[in-house]
Amino acid sequence: MVVNHAGYNARVVSQRPSWFHSPGECTNDETCALAGLPDFKQEDPTVAGYLTNLSKGWVSRFALDGIRMDTAKHVPIAYWRDSWIPGVSSVRAGLFNVAEVFREGSANDLKPYLDAGFDSAFNFPLRRALVNAFAKDGSVDQVAQRVQDDLGILGLSRHLMLTNLLDNHDVPRFVNEPGFGVPEDEIRRRYHLALAALFTLPGIPQIYYGNELGMYGGSDPDNRRDMPPWAWTSSGRTAGGSGFLPNPELTYQHVKKLASIRYNNAALYQGYYAEMWRQNGSGNPNVYAYFRGSSSNRVITALNNGAAPSGLLSIPVQSNTAISSTDRSALPDGTVLTDLLGAGAPSPITLTDGAFKANLPARGVGIYRPRSSTGASAVTFTVTASTAWGENVYLAGSTGELGQWDTGRAVKMSPSNCSGSTCTWSVTLRYLPYSQSMTFKFIKKNGASVTWETGSDRSYTVPSSSSATYSGGSFRN
Repeated sequence: MVVNHAGYNARVVSQRPSWFHSPGECTNDETCALAGLPDFKQEDPTVAGYLTNLSKGWVSRFALDGIRMDTAKHVPIAYWRDSWIPGVSSVRAGLFNVAEVFREGSANDLKPYLDAGFDSAFNFPLRRALVNAFAKDGSVDQVAQRVQDDLGILGLSRHLMLTNLLDNHDVPRFVNEPGFGVPEDEIRRRYHLALAALFTLPGIPQIYYGNELGMYGGSDPDNRRDMPPWAWTSSGRTAGGSGFLPNPELTYQHVKKLASIRYNNAALYQGYYAEMWRQNGSGNPNVYAYFRGSSSNRVITALNNGAAPSGLLSIPVQSNTAISSTDRSALPDGTVLTDLLGAGAPSPITLTDGAFKANLPARGVGIYRPRSSTGASAVTFTVTASTAWGENVYLAGSTGELGQWDTGRAVKMSPSNCSGSTCTWSVTLRYLPYSQSMTFKFIKKNGASVTWETGSDRSYTVPSSSSATYSGGSFRN
């Protein structure tokens, strides 16, 4: 819908010339003609009434769920606040109104329109950060800072209502942004990262037609091309065609999976946000990780925007006070996380040392959630061990849950029932799948120093019960 301007040849322009700004009145976005289109004088009560009543008529005649208001920044805020918003709301309660405010600075550019009564606005500031970071191979710090700043400006409830986008009919399509010379497989990897961020950051993800296929498109009108006939079948999408990334079915399935993950995890559409990791300087891995939580639903998204694997990162959980104390208590060492996306990130991962530890692949992303207890057991491992000052006992083994023999990902155990330097060490892994077999050893760690148990590997098969205990006896020195 639009109330800023009339069409070039609209009869109302000749019938009511005083309703429009003249070229001599052009001083800002609100009084200047956009692309030469006749610009309504919403500050005139007669014009305001005409436009609002026209919109009220459409809303009353058609069962609209929402309105995308075009060119909102070109209309006085007072008109939205005093006439249009109350007018259409009086006809249809619960109408979802989204303002197109094409400004890329910050949420400060969007706030006046939300204050005026719009439910949402297109999040062009975030789009700019996503393009600069992912399409242009920049730092993820741009996205992390944009989200953090805008949450501070708007608060969570308003930020959750912003409409996040990668492209639309007014800007070049995202896959055009990397520029000439970037291989198409690399463009796809960058694009899939950005899509993952779009679906997991606070806000409402908008998919512009063709986004689900990796459609190319420059500036208007190239970004408004028709969808091809082959787009509607799996075989057609696999073959693809000119003007799209190769094998559009890959992107289609990626978007489909992301949409399902968001739909099935309340944390992603109504949960709070806590930053866990950002690059924080060009010398560090270009990784961005964040937590989303809503009641008992908890999700960690970790993205590596680097061209090489991140190396093993230890991303704090227990010391991160931006994560609520309730959620930190629900994520003790031994909590097993699995990747819902399945796009090549390591999975499963067990929280250890109060941290999320992972080596993320180049241009890789994982969307992690604690494993369900369905078909799985909470297994407690115990061992009696004597330790020197500064030593702790860990569990390392063959499966992903046990770090795949990587001592950096071994699972930390907790001491109890101590007598001098000898304690019973234990950790509960929540959860291990029924019938899973594993080999493992207990190890002692003191900083970079690691002492392995002697003898052969221990072995264990998870029973089909809600809980179980492996009693390891004594540490084999």
